[in-house]
Amino acid sequence: MTDLLPKALSEDETELLLGAVVGTGPMVLRDRALLEVLYGTGARVSEVVGLNLGDGHRGGSRYRPAVAPGARQREQGARRSLGGLARAALADWLSGQGRPLLEPKKWLRRARCRGRLPQRRGGRLTRVGIFGVVKKYAGRVGLADRVSPHVLRHSCATHMLGRGADVRVVQELLGHASIATTQRYTKVSAEHLRRAYEGAHPRAGTTRGGTA
Repeated sequence: MTDLLPKALSEDETELLLGAVVGTGPMVLRDRALLEVLYGTGARVSEVVGLNLGDGHRGGSRYRPAVAPGARQREQGARRSLGGLARAALADWLSGQGRPLLEPKKWLRRARCRGRLPQRRGGRLTRVGIFGVVKKYAGRVGLADRVSPHVLRHSCATHMLGRGADVRVVQELLGHASIATTQRYTKVSAEHLRRAYEGAHPRAGTTRGGTA
Protein backbone atom coordinates (compact mmCIF):
# COMPACT_ATOMS: atom_id res chain seq x y z
CA MET A 1 0.00 0.00 0.00
CA THR A 2 1.41 3.39 -1.00
CA ASP A 3 2.17 5.77 1.86
CA LEU A 4 0.22 8.93 1.08
CA LEU A 5 1.33 10.79 4.19
CA PRO A 6 3.33 13.97 3.60
CA LYS A 7 6.95 14.02 4.65
CA ALA A 8 7.44 15.90 7.90
CA LEU A 9 9.71 18.91 8.01
CA SER A 10 12.87 18.65 10.08
CA GLU A 11 12.94 20.67 13.28
CA ASP A 12 15.35 23.13 11.66
CA GLU A 13 13.06 23.58 8.65
CA THR A 14 10.11 24.15 10.95
CA GLU A 15 12.01 26.82 12.87
CA LEU A 16 12.94 28.43 9.55
CA LEU A 17 9.27 28.54 8.52
CA LEU A 18 8.03 29.95 11.82
CA GLY A 19 10.85 32.48 11.81
CA ALA A 20 9.71 33.78 8.42
CA VAL A 21 6.82 35.65 10.06
CA VAL A 22 8.58 38.92 10.86
CA GLY A 23 7.40 42.45 11.44
CA THR A 24 4.51 44.06 13.28
CA GLY A 25 0.90 44.89 12.60
CA PRO A 26 -2.32 42.92 13.02
CA MET A 27 -1.91 40.72 9.94
CA VAL A 28 1.59 39.66 10.96
CA LEU A 29 0.43 38.93 14.52
CA ARG A 30 -2.48 36.89 13.16
CA ASP A 31 -0.27 34.90 10.80
CA ARG A 32 2.28 34.18 13.53
CA ALA A 33 -0.49 32.96 15.84
CA LEU A 34 -1.93 30.81 13.05
CA LEU A 35 1.35 29.04 12.27
CA GLU A 36 2.21 28.55 15.94
CA VAL A 37 -1.21 27.00 16.63
CA LEU A 38 -1.05 24.71 13.57
CA TYR A 39 2.37 23.37 14.48
CA GLY A 40 2.08 23.65 18.26
CA THR A 41 -1.15 21.68 18.55
CA GLY A 42 -1.26 19.46 15.46
CA ALA A 43 -4.74 20.81 14.80
CA ARG A 44 -6.71 20.09 11.67
CA VAL A 45 -7.50 23.04 9.40
CA SER A 46 -11.23 22.60 10.15
CA GLU A 47 -10.51 22.96 13.88
CA VAL A 48 -8.57 26.17 13.38
CA VAL A 49 -11.28 27.60 11.12
CA GLY A 50 -13.80 26.85 13.88
CA LEU A 51 -11.84 28.47 16.74
CA ASN A 52 -13.92 31.02 18.62
CA LEU A 53 -12.93 33.74 21.03
CA GLY A 54 -14.46 31.71 23.87
CA ASP A 55 -12.32 28.64 23.12
CA GLY A 56 -9.75 29.19 25.84
CA HIS A 57 -8.56 32.53 27.14
CA ARG A 58 -5.65 34.93 26.99
CA GLY A 59 -2.53 33.22 28.26
CA GLY A 60 -4.42 29.97 28.83
CA SER A 61 -2.64 26.67 28.30
CA ARG A 62 -5.76 24.88 26.99
CA TYR A 63 -8.22 25.42 24.17
CA ARG A 64 -11.36 23.69 22.98
CA PRO A 65 -11.23 22.65 19.29
CA ALA A 66 -14.27 22.64 17.09
CA VAL A 67 -15.73 19.22 16.32
CA ALA A 68 -17.15 18.69 12.86
CA PRO A 69 -20.64 17.18 12.66
CA GLY A 70 -20.38 13.40 12.83
CA ALA A 71 -16.71 13.42 13.82
CA ARG A 72 -15.82 10.85 16.47
CA GLN A 73 -12.11 11.55 16.92
CA ARG A 74 -12.31 14.30 19.53
CA GLU A 75 -14.75 14.39 22.38
CA GLN A 76 -17.06 17.39 22.40
CA GLY A 77 -15.94 19.81 25.10
CA ALA A 78 -12.47 18.31 25.55
CA ARG A 79 -9.65 20.82 25.82
CA ARG A 80 -6.25 20.50 24.15
CA SER A 81 -2.87 21.80 25.22
CA LEU A 82 -1.24 24.97 23.92
CA GLY A 83 2.51 25.33 24.17
CA GLY A 84 4.21 28.44 25.50
CA LEU A 85 5.08 29.93 22.11
CA ALA A 86 1.58 29.36 20.75
CA ARG A 87 0.09 30.97 23.88
CA ALA A 88 2.39 33.96 23.53
CA ALA A 89 1.55 34.38 19.83
CA LEU A 90 -2.18 34.19 20.55
CA ALA A 91 -1.85 36.68 23.41
CA ASP A 92 -0.05 39.13 21.09
CA TRP A 93 -2.73 38.64 18.45
CA LEU A 94 -5.56 39.25 20.89
CA SER A 95 -3.86 42.36 22.28
CA GLY A 96 -4.78 45.89 21.26
CA GLN A 97 -2.30 45.77 18.39
CA GLY A 98 -3.78 42.66 16.84
CA ARG A 99 -7.33 41.43 16.37
CA PRO A 100 -9.10 44.60 17.61
CA LEU A 101 -7.56 46.58 14.74
CA LEU A 102 -9.12 44.22 12.18
CA GLU A 103 -12.59 44.24 13.69
CA PRO A 104 -15.09 46.18 11.56
CA LYS A 105 -17.25 48.75 13.31
CA LYS A 106 -20.30 46.71 12.40
CA TRP A 107 -20.42 42.95 11.85
CA LEU A 108 -22.72 41.65 9.14
CA ARG A 109 -23.60 38.58 11.17
CA ARG A 110 -23.11 37.76 14.83
CA ALA A 111 -21.38 34.46 14.02
CA ARG A 112 -18.62 36.32 12.19
CA CYS A 113 -17.52 38.29 15.23
CA ARG A 114 -16.87 35.09 17.20
CA GLY A 115 -14.03 33.81 15.01
CA ARG A 116 -10.66 33.92 16.74
CA LEU A 117 -8.67 34.24 13.50
CA PRO A 118 -10.61 36.52 11.12
CA GLN A 119 -9.83 37.69 7.61
CA ARG A 120 -8.57 41.19 6.88
CA ARG A 121 -12.12 42.48 6.37
CA GLY A 122 -13.76 40.50 9.12
CA GLY A 123 -15.34 37.06 9.03
CA ARG A 124 -13.65 33.76 9.70
CA LEU A 125 -10.40 32.85 8.03
CA THR A 126 -11.32 30.06 5.61
CA ARG A 127 -9.56 26.81 4.74
CA VAL A 128 -8.34 28.40 1.51
CA GLY A 129 -7.15 31.42 3.45
CA ILE A 130 -5.20 29.26 5.89
CA PHE A 131 -3.53 27.36 3.03
CA GLY A 132 -2.63 30.72 1.49
CA VAL A 133 -1.01 31.99 4.68
CA VAL A 134 1.04 28.83 5.12
CA LYS A 135 2.20 28.86 1.49
CA LYS A 136 3.09 32.56 1.71
CA TYR A 137 5.65 32.08 4.46
CA ALA A 138 6.83 28.71 3.16
CA GLY A 139 7.64 30.44 -0.11
CA ARG A 140 9.81 32.97 1.68
CA VAL A 141 12.13 30.22 2.94
CA GLY A 142 12.07 27.95 -0.11
CA LEU A 143 9.64 25.38 1.28
CA ALA A 144 6.51 26.20 -0.71
CA ASP A 145 6.51 22.86 -2.53
CA ARG A 146 6.71 20.90 0.74
CA VAL A 147 4.58 22.72 3.26
CA SER A 148 0.84 22.66 3.90
CA PRO A 149 -1.23 22.80 7.09
CA HIS A 150 -1.31 18.99 7.10
CA VAL A 151 2.48 18.86 6.87
CA LEU A 152 2.64 21.02 10.01
CA ARG A 153 0.24 18.62 11.75
CA HIS A 154 2.38 15.67 10.69
CA SER A 155 5.57 17.47 11.74
CA CYS A 156 4.13 18.21 15.18
CA ALA A 157 3.46 14.53 15.82
CA THR A 158 6.74 13.31 14.32
CA HIS A 159 8.83 15.74 16.35
CA MET A 160 7.04 14.83 19.58
CA LEU A 161 7.66 11.14 19.01
CA GLY A 162 11.25 11.82 18.09
CA ARG A 163 11.73 13.61 21.42
CA GLY A 164 10.27 10.71 23.38
CA ALA A 165 6.53 11.42 23.67
CA ASP A 166 4.36 8.37 24.29
CA VAL A 167 2.40 7.34 21.21
CA ARG A 168 -0.85 7.51 23.21
CA VAL A 169 -0.14 11.13 24.09
CA VAL A 170 0.28 11.89 20.40
CA GLN A 171 -2.90 9.94 19.66
CA GLU A 172 -4.81 12.21 22.05
CA LEU A 173 -3.21 15.32 20.62
CA LEU A 174 -4.12 14.42 17.05
CA GLY A 175 -7.58 13.25 18.01
CA HIS A 176 -7.29 9.74 16.56
CA ALA A 177 -9.91 7.23 17.68
CA SER A 178 -7.49 4.33 17.16
CA ILE A 179 -3.84 4.17 18.14
CA ALA A 180 -3.23 2.23 14.93
CA THR A 181 -4.06 5.40 13.01
CA THR A 182 -1.43 7.30 14.97
CA GLN A 183 1.17 4.63 14.36
CA ARG A 184 0.57 4.88 10.61
CA TYR A 185 0.46 8.64 10.71
CA THR A 186 3.78 9.18 12.48
CA LYS A 187 7.27 8.04 11.63
CA VAL A 188 9.48 7.21 14.59
CA SER A 189 13.11 7.81 13.62
CA ALA A 190 15.69 5.04 13.83
CA GLU A 191 17.71 7.24 16.19
CA HIS A 192 14.76 7.54 18.57
CA LEU A 193 14.26 3.76 18.49
CA ARG A 194 17.94 3.24 19.30
CA ARG A 195 17.85 5.67 22.23
CA ALA A 196 14.64 4.13 23.56
CA TYR A 197 16.12 0.63 23.36
CA GLU A 198 19.38 1.60 25.02
CA GLY A 199 17.55 3.42 27.77
CA ALA A 200 15.06 0.65 28.51
CA HIS A 201 16.63 -2.74 27.84
CA PRO A 202 18.77 -4.13 30.69
CA ARG A 203 21.17 -5.82 28.25
CA ALA A 204 21.59 -2.88 25.88
CA GLY A 205 24.69 -1.46 27.60
CA THR A 206 28.30 -2.25 26.82
CA THR A 207 29.07 -3.66 30.28
CA ARG A 208 27.53 -6.56 32.14
CA GLY A 209 25.78 -6.00 35.43
CA GLY A 210 26.78 -9.38 36.82
CA THR A 211 28.46 -12.71 36.14
CA ALA A 212 27.03 -15.73 34.41
